[in-house]
Amino acid sequence: MTNPAHEAIKADIDANDVVLFMKGTSTMPQCGFSSTVASILNYMEVPYKDVNVLADEGVRNGIKEFSDWPTIPQLYVKGEFVGGCDIIKEMVLSGELDTTFENGGVAFNKAASDKIREQNA
Repeated sequence: MTNPAHEAIKADIDANDVVLFMKGTSTMPQCGFSSTVASILNYMEVPYKDVNVLADEGVRNGIKEFSDWPTIPQLYVKGEFVGGCDIIKEMVLSGELDTTFENGGVAFNKAASDKIREQNA
């Protein structure tokens, strides 16, 4: 039997280059970890779809099963699971997130990304 939450999750991931499954929304995050990742994406001007897992218990539990990753937020780029808050922070500071976006043809503000690294050097 198919899982309706997994189908909805897959549909969002397939329909959008960048998807952030988070607690709350990009403009009203409901937890610090979600706020951190949304702030990074917003600052870098990355176009992304935010999915509020608090609005749907099926998606909230389903995303953890779908990715086999226990925590939220979860970032997907071009259909691939990238990571949660700590991984995204590390990837921004190492430049690896830039590479992920560049390889996926995802628009972002490179100067903003560079500024994050400068401020955290």
